[in-house]
Amino acid sequence: MADKEIDDVDRAILYALQEDARNMSSGDIAERTGTSDSTVRKRIQRLESDDIIKGYSVSVDYQKSGYPLRMLLYCTASIPERGTLIPDILEIDGVISVQELVTGEENLLVTVVGESDNEITPVAQELLDMGLTVADEVLVRSHETTPFGKFDSKDSS
Repeated sequence: MADKEIDDVDRAILYALQEDARNMSSGDIAERTGTSDSTVRKRIQRLESDDIIKGYSVSVDYQKSGYPLRMLLYCTASIPERGTLIPDILEIDGVISVQELVTGEENLLVTVVGESDNEITPVAQELLDMGLTVADEVLVRSHETTPFGKFDSKDSS
């Protein structure tokens, strides 16, 4: 839990970093938020230490980088095991994310990328070998993301 509640300045920082963390300087964010550069840097450090900012990553277009298939595998694991299996699932070649679902029979959503069906099929087999049931497979055509609008200070009331 965070030591301090997040406020509008924190939200604006989070929004700016989600927009383009690589090219968004603390000075740029300070200008947006009406605060100082040092305030923004301190806020970012606090947001990181409180695990609100969990890290920085690259958004990869897997299709353009040679992995045109993105498959969602809806899996069922025993309830006591589902959370503990996530690190092992993430170790499987081709898996890019795992989400733990808390409603419905399928309780893990595994996202896999690959060049061909021949690369994705072994992932499903490894999941089966771990004791999971693969209940459904969905081929994704496109995947886009956007910064969370409630962090945008222009949209906050």
